[in-house]
Amino acid sequence: MTKKVGPLPRLFATFAAAGLGYFVLGAGLHRVDIPFIDSFLVNVPLVSFLFTVIAVGGVAHAVNIIDGYNGLSGVVAVFIFLAMAYVAFKVQDVMLLGVCFAMIGALSGFLFWNFPRGLIFAGDGGAYLLGFMIAEVAVLLVGRHPQVSPWFPLLCVIYPVFETLYSIYRKKFLRGISPGMPDGLHLHMLVYKRLVRWMVGSKDAGHLTLRNSLTSPYLWALSCISVVPAMLFWRHTYVLMGFCLLFTVAYVSLYRMIIRFRTPRWLVLRRSTSSR
Repeated sequence: MTKKVGPLPRLFATFAAAGLGYFVLGAGLHRVDIPFIDSFLVNVPLVSFLFTVIAVGGVAHAVNIIDGYNGLSGVVAVFIFLAMAYVAFKVQDVMLLGVCFAMIGALSGFLFWNFPRGLIFAGDGGAYLLGFMIAEVAVLLVGRHPQVSPWFPLLCVIYPVFETLYSIYRKKFLRGISPGMPDGLHLHMLVYKRLVRWMVGSKDAGHLTLRNSLTSPYLWALSCISVVPAMLFWRHTYVLMGFCLLFTVAYVSLYRMIIRFRTPRWLVLRRSTSSR
């Protein structure tokens, strides 16, 4: 209502919601399949509580960060909910399966108006809700079912999470500015500026909207690189760890390629205003 709520109060509100989930729903992280860390999570409840709160709040904030173009965060969230619905089905968790399909249904209705025409937007409230629901379902899946690797949900959400972590590294250590300061160097922004060269320079509203929407499929493909193997290997921790490492390498390589103007021509979508 005031349009003056900064990222820090929103993040702390998400932490509070995650804390409620920890006590009311039993949505707590007690294992990451790393023995040394797992001993702390099991034997020291405060560590488990803080770890859960930070993880849930971090995922919610990460989904908000990638909510920059029509259909981007919405379709990525659908991919993630589909993967978690599949695993919920495999472990016969009817409640979580229903939550996943409810979110997919709601997102389908939203995307009908959001992509590609951009008639409505999720906003900060919608993006934080998506991220929070993804994180809570993930925590409950891992907590209720020992056969589900905790690296399964991490691989599902690694695109927005690594986008956030890399952004913090880029701002703090490479540029010497506060991680909370906005900039135009997120991966989705670079894709828009340097890969989607469709009707660049046109002031027509329809062209601007379509160019905005043409950015999202690039990141959908990137998200699939992590979500598909997560769904296929949801039991196998070490395989999932390997795919997490591969994704980070692929992300950094793609980012460096774009920032240095070395992107292959076949990735660049071109159409000039003179060709109208």
